[in-house]
Parts: sequence; C-alpha cells; structure tokens
Amino acid sequence: MKKDIRYKTIDGRGEHESFRDCLTQAVNEIGHGEGIHVIKDFEPFPMYKMMESKGFDKYVEKISDTEYHAYFYPAESEEAIEMEAHLNVDHAKVKKIIKIKLDFLEGRITLEQAKAEMNASFKEVTAQEFAICEQYLQKYGISDDTLAERMEEILEIFKDVLVSDKLDLKEGHPIRTYLDETDAIKAVLNDMQRLLQKRFIKNQWLEIYEKLDKINIHFSRKQNQLFAALERKGFDKPSKVMWTLDNNIKAILKKAQTFLEENKDEAFLELQHEVIEMIKDMMVKEIEILFPTSMELLTEEDFVLMRKGDDEIGYCLIPDPKPYKGQSEAGENLGVGSEFMSDLTLLLKKHGVLDQKKQDDVLDVSQGKLTLEQINLIFKHLQVDLSYVDENEIVKFYSDTKHRVFPRSAGVIGRKVQNCHPRESVDTVERIIKAFRSGEQDQAEFWLELGGKFIYIIYNAVRDEAGNFRGILEMMQDVTHIRSLTGSQRLLSWDQEDKDGSEAVKVESKDTSEANASQAHTSQAHTSQADTSQADTSAAKNKVDENAYGIEPSTILGDIVKVYPFIRDYMLGLSPKFAKLKNPILFKTMSSVATLEMIGERGGLEIEDLINKIVSQIDLYKKKV
Repeated sequence: MKKDIRYKTIDGRGEHESFRDCLTQAVNEIGHGEGIHVIKDFEPFPMYKMMESKGFDKYVEKISDTEYHAYFYPAESEEAIEMEAHLNVDHAKVKKIIKIKLDFLEGRITLEQAKAEMNASFKEVTAQEFAICEQYLQKYGISDDTLAERMEEILEIFKDVLVSDKLDLKEGHPIRTYLDETDAIKAVLNDMQRLLQKRFIKNQWLEIYEKLDKINIHFSRKQNQLFAALERKGFDKPSKVMWTLDNNIKAILKKAQTFLEENKDEAFLELQHEVIEMIKDMMVKEIEILFPTSMELLTEEDFVLMRKGDDEIGYCLIPDPKPYKGQSEAGENLGVGSEFMSDLTLLLKKHGVLDQKKQDDVLDVSQGKLTLEQINLIFKHLQVDLSYVDENEIVKFYSDTKHRVFPRSAGVIGRKVQNCHPRESVDTVERIIKAFRSGEQDQAEFWLELGGKFIYIIYNAVRDEAGNFRGILEMMQDVTHIRSLTGSQRLLSWDQEDKDGSEAVKVESKDTSEANASQAHTSQAHTSQADTSQADTSAAKNKVDENAYGIEPSTILGDIVKVYPFIRDYMLGLSPKFAKLKNPILFKTMSSVATLEMIGERGGLEIEDLINKIVSQIDLYKKKV
C-alpha cells in the first residue's frame, strides 16, 4: 500500500444501493496525491476492473471473513506505456503537457489559463506528443467518456502550438488513400455549401446524400483496419474516442436524410451547417493527429498487411488505389482465410495431427472427415456470417463469405472484442460476456432494420464437453427474403422460376381444370411465337390490358409497392440503370411519381414485358399465400 498519499474512507459494509454512487462520486472528486480506502463485508472483486480502468492500483487486506480493506491509489504514471516503445519522445515535455491537461480537466485552471500556459511552455507540440499524452491520461483516471465529450476544449488548448507533418506518400499507401478520401469528401462539402446559396431542389440534395452515404466505408475501413493496427502498438484512444465521433456523424446524416425524405425542407437546410462542420472537424482530427501518429507508430509491414484488408472493405468516393509495395511478394498469407488456414495447419503439425508433407490429409471432425481446404470452403459458402471470440475476449476468426452483412477485414483478428465496437455498445458486449462466462445465460439475440433489410443477430456461448466457457459465436444473417416467405415451396426454386416465367400472363383460374387448360394454351402460344412476332406483340398488349391487378403503363410504381413490397427489390434487379435506386430515399421519391411507362423507358425495357414480369411476380406470391 502506498502510504504517502491521503485516503478517503468509504465504509460500504451492508450498503448496496448507495455504495456505487458514493464510490463514483469519490473517484470523480479525487485529486493528486489522494486515494480511496474501501471497507466491505466481502472481497470487492467487482471493483477491481472498474478501478483499474480508471488508472488505479490496489492493495487489499483481509481482516476477517466479513471484513476486507481495499486501498486504491493512482498507478505510477512514470511507468512507460506500450505505445511509447514505438515513439521517440521527450519525457519531460510529455509530463508537462499531461499536467496542463489534468489541471484543466480536473477544474484547477480554466480553458484560457490552460491555453496560455501551453503557449508559454512550448513553441510547438507534435501530433505524436499530443497522441501519447491522450493515452497516458487513462493512468490518471481520465475516462474515455470525458475525452470524447471535451475533445473540442482540449484541441483549443493546443490550437496555437499543435503542428503536423505534411505527409507526401506514394499512391497505394493506406494513409495516402485515407488522405485522398478526405479530399473527395471535402469536394462534396464544397458542393453542399454552394447548394445552400441556391434555391432548394430536392433531387440535387438526394445526389449529395447518396455520395455522403459512402463516408460509412471510410469509417468502416478506419475502424476495422487502422484502429486495429494502432491497438497492436498500444494506442487504443482512436478506437475508444474517435469511433464515437464517427458515430455522431452517422447519426446526424441519418437525421438529415429523414428530414429530406419527409419533405421537411426547412429543418433539413437548417441542419446542413452542423453536418458540414462535424465532418470537417472529423477530418481535421484525422489529418492533424491520427494520420501523422499512424505514420510514426506503424511499420512498412503493418501497411502492407493493412492494404490487403482495405480491398475487402472498399473505398469512399475514390477509385480503387494501386497496390502498395511488398503486397505481391507477401502473397496469400495476407488474406484472413489463408491466415486462418496457416495458423490451423501449424497447430495441427505441432500436435502431430497433420504430416508436413500432406496438406490435404483428411481430418476427423466432430461428425465426418474433412480436409482443411474443405473446412475453409464450408465457412466461405455459408449463408450466414460467423465470428468467433475466444475465452480471453480476443477475436480469433470470422467467415469470409461473399456478401457480409457488415464489413470485416483481417485487421480484426487478434483484437480485444471490446475494441471492435463503438464505446456506446461496449457495456452491452461486456454484459453478454459476463453472463455467458458465469453460465447465467447461453444465448442473446438482436434484430434490426437497416437500409431496407431485416438483420438477425444471435450470440451463443461456446462451451467444451466439460461445460467450461470457451468463447462466443456470433451469427448474423440478412433475413429479409426469409421473412417474406409464406405457404410451401415444394418445387426446385429454378424449376419454379422457369414455370412462372412461362406463365407470366396467365389469368388466375377458378378451378384446377381451368388452370391446366390455361397452362396448355400458354404453352401453345409460346410454341408459335417465332412465326407470329407481330401478332404476338399485339397479344402481349392485350394480356397486359387484361391482367387481374389492373396494372397498366400509367400505373405509378409506388402504388404497386405499397400493396406488394417485394416488387421493390425485384425492380432493382431488372436493369443496371436502376443501380442508383438502391438508395431507399431516392427509390421512395422516384416511385411516388414515376409510371411504369417512364420506368421502362429509363431502364431500356419494353413496357409490355415489364408489366408481364411484375404480374408474374405477384402471381407467384399469391400462389405461395
């Protein structure tokens, strides 16, 4: 126990309701040279992790089975953090910067006083020095919540002294790619500012927000790739603090899109200045602090590995960048699937299960015999996304399926699962882990509607045969199509599709015999089609006029979608020219005014053929019902 500090005593024996609030207040009010002395009637295990996260060490004395004394004191700040091993820093300078920050954050000096002291103490502070001081603050009990909420004030303190190296990087370098994306985003913000000076035209803003939607790719790659690499160097503040700032931008963009969709023009326009400022602020933090610090902390090997994972997620408003040097020489080992295979192979070799000369040996799995290649192919072709976190809360595996619900990249492997989620979700993640680890729960499920899709997520506790907790398996699936199914499907799906295609214009029959007769008649009509093209065109037109649903060239698409929502997704696949309509706002706007004749002309489709296809889909739906 450290005896050279003052302890505030909290006697929590018998207290449960008010104890936590009392402890939280004491932690918030603690100053330099102070600690907390807790007396409990049991060993206070639940406090250990919480106090450690706030920068406290501990010493515990057991007086009796019903009396424990726990002394919590600030951890030694002089102990170097992991991040420091990768940077060349002036320790005296870092210590002085931390003191100014602490004095301000703990209320001993004002913002103006802190800024004046910083300016008087230093001519300049580098991005790397700023970043390492942020990382050190955790040792003094400054929470990530505090940093996120007060980041603007902190940056103001450094406004006159913070300097960043201008990065001149070769095309294809991952940091150069981020910089190119920020330039592209700036161009969109400039277009927004110009539009704000003009008369409001909804379609112009729809195009702007279709571009801004791509910013999610920028965030996703940063969170899954760059943050993961920085965490491996001991720098986890971006994933804990900047992730929150990114999510705030997502939230305001969603709010603005809602205003635009609901034709709340004034509210939408009033929000645009805040949208622009938030995105600009995010890019300033990236350019002045995040990217220069990344260049100092990460190695060439880190960037080569990162480049491969970047391709898996994609890029924001820019073409795919050139390959980065060393990528071709590194070969397939950079892929997460290959990395998983390589690790598994080495493990099996170590235990003598797999002969080094026989990579295609058959393995005894739980139920059957498979090669490593077959195991990997099974994972790759599953219609559900899998992720596995081990008992140490480390992400060990994810299935590399073609169309993941949410993006993943190789950078996630080896990360603490808490760092793979925004700060607002970490409490839920830890609750799940705790309940699974203790055996209190074995399953947690969630579902959400996202971009017109219905996503189902389920977490299962993984236990060995002895019942020991071995981790968590996450399964995620887009179940939009599954939710729309009704009745029975007894034919092969492709046979059903062929059948429905051949009967696209069949009128519903009153009984089975009439339906069979109608089918035979339709078949005969198709047989003679090649020889009677002119007559067939006229017949098709008549069939369009006679469909049971009253659908004609002048029918508004939105009226059909209201009754038959599945027609929306069907329409999007009819023509490459409809790709932009995947944006739900754009589709809703278009469908409310566009007739089928207009849509057919835009997509290069014959109106008779378009209507017959729609009728066919509705017929199929009604048969299933």
